[in-house]
Amino acid sequence: MYHGKRLLIRNQAKLKPTFDACNKASAEVWNLCLQKAKDHHLATGKWIGKTQLQTETKQTVALHSQSIQAVTHKYLNARLAAKEAKTAGRKDVRYPYKEKFFFNTKWVGQAFSIEGNAVTLSMGIQNGKRQTPLKLQVSGLDGIAVETIKEVELCHDTHYYLSVTYDDGMENPPLKQQQAASVDLGEIHSIASFAEDGASVLISGRKVRSIHQLRNKKLAELQRLQSKCKKGSRQWRKYQKAKNFVRTKSARQLQDALHKTTKNFVDWCAAQQVSTVYVGDVEGVERNTKGKKRKKVTQKLSNWSFGKLMAYLTYKSKAKGIDIQKVDEAYSTQTCPVCHNRKKHTGRNVRCACGYKSHRDIHGAKNILSKTLYGDFLPWAIEEQTKYLRPC
Repeated sequence: MYHGKRLLIRNQAKLKPTFDACNKASAEVWNLCLQKAKDHHLATGKWIGKTQLQTETKQTVALHSQSIQAVTHKYLNARLAAKEAKTAGRKDVRYPYKEKFFFNTKWVGQAFSIEGNAVTLSMGIQNGKRQTPLKLQVSGLDGIAVETIKEVELCHDTHYYLSVTYDDGMENPPLKQQQAASVDLGEIHSIASFAEDGASVLISGRKVRSIHQLRNKKLAELQRLQSKCKKGSRQWRKYQKAKNFVRTKSARQLQDALHKTTKNFVDWCAAQQVSTVYVGDVEGVERNTKGKKRKKVTQKLSNWSFGKLMAYLTYKSKAKGIDIQKVDEAYSTQTCPVCHNRKKHTGRNVRCACGYKSHRDIHGAKNILSKTLYGDFLPWAIEEQTKYLRPC
């Protein structure tokens, strides 16, 4: 199973110009891929192929050949992902078109070597001469076998660091047919889940919301001050640096909260012997809503990180042998499972004229599970006390 880890680069202040040069060179390769693809499409009406693109970008910058190929692979993968999204009906997706000033540089295979805490990155051959390799001292390799590291990537997030991908040699456990559970993703409760045996769990999204709210507040304050400055001035740049700091810090906090949220849920699934999880598909919830909702509601939808939550949930579940499937959740919150009456509920609890009542998010999860398993919204005979969890 593949994992990623950040490595801190020691004494990177002196090496910053070199790091900038590497990532600028990678950006040149990306921009060249865009131009070559555009020219080829205008000339032939077809997309440029992998082999031709790699040939035309070979030895164009002072980087290792595999580092250049890694950029072309990222371009081709981005193009393929855009094509698949368009085929699925997405109208807001574009093929890669934006030029870059900086782009992460990657070393794979024989392009790097590691001895202890020393990392050597090859800069390839230019004009028949092998360039001086980049030698770094890093920290964070404890517990990782050097021979399991597959690739090294130079990244920037307020400072430079190395991101390594390694294989721990573990295989995903085989899927066992046990009980199923459903998930209703939300903004107030990040995850609401209900299992076949009547067990249910609510994982609070308060931490995630507080991170978003503080970030939006601080950015608004800085933007208000920056708008009074001349663009490009010293004070303007100070405010821009402060805005970048706020964005970076909140992104790290959000990532931590989402990791804890999904870990709590996967641990709960393992304890309940859940083998299959049906997740209500909320993709596209904020499309075509411009001008139709209040500003606060629009901001909440924009802040809702369901894509990242789903990505973390998927890979953590696979590591535990749990299958994740997206299903349609249409009318799961509005419909009463007893009398099938539809009503848009405004509170946190669902109450129907027929006497049915339930927590709103658990109600949605129950309906998702019954609709998936039995083809209709049906009441559950067994329900246990709901468990409440917080991600921190």
